[in-house]
This record gives sequence, C-alpha cells and structure tokens, in this order.
Amino acid sequence: MSRPEDDALSWDGDDDPTLVPGPVDEPSASGPAVEPELADAPVGDAEAPEPTGLGNVALVSYGVLGGVYALWIAGWILGSLRLRAWIETATGSVADVMFHASMVLAIAAPVLWFFTAVVATRRRTTGTTFLWLGIGLVLLVPWPFVMVGVIGQ
Repeated sequence: MSRPEDDALSWDGDDDPTLVPGPVDEPSASGPAVEPELADAPVGDAEAPEPTGLGNVALVSYGVLGGVYALWIAGWILGSLRLRAWIETATGSVADVMFHASMVLAIAAPVLWFFTAVVATRRRTTGTTFLWLGIGLVLLVPWPFVMVGVIGQ
C-alpha cells in the first residue's frame, strides 16, 4: 500500500512497460549525421553576425530616463493645478481655454518626446537616442512647478 506522501511523486500508469524509453541513437565516430538536402546548403548565412540587443546598462538607463519623464509629467500636472488659481482671476474665457489647452499639451509633451525619440532613433546608435532623450529632459522641465512649487507664495 502506498503512502500519501508517495502519491504526489507518481502518476497512474508509471509502471506501464510500453512507456520505457528505447535505445538512444548515438552519433557515429565520423561525426554527426547530415541531412542530404542540408549538405549542399550555402554556409553564408552562418557567417553573418547576429544582431545584438540592448545591453543591460542601456535598458536600465531607459528605465531611469522614463522615470524622470514620468516625474516631469507629475510636475506639469502639479504646476498647472497651482497656476489654475491665478488664471481664474484673469478675465475672459479665451485666456482660460488657452491655458487649459497649453497645459494639456505640456502634460502630454514628455510622453510624446520619449516615444518619438526612441522610435525615431531606433536605427541609429544608442548614444544618439540618449542624446535626444537628454535634450528632452532639459527642454521639458516643468517650470511652473520649479518656480512656484506646489505650495507657492
């Protein structure tokens, strides 16, 4: 009679003699067998270098830069909420509509810049991509948040 602990380590039918593996074909001493239709295939494909993916440093750098761009989005949101009180004191609905439209574009700009820089430079060197991402970090600084902050004066 089997114990409950042993039941977890076996399947019904494990002792079936038809499931015993057959003899393994061993390669001959002259080398591995070659299919006849593959023997005449050109070897040029094997000599082509395989494309290399991004290294670990580049992937981590993309993640860090993506996080900074996410902070820029949060800065634009918080800065625009702070400036909304100032805009509400302005007269005229045109200023209000223009402010909201510009803030929506400012909030979307970091996302658009990041994906555009990555997609537009995917056939170029990694350094070119990081150059454009760095330019975007400088150009898209959330100035309303930097200058006024969340609490402000």
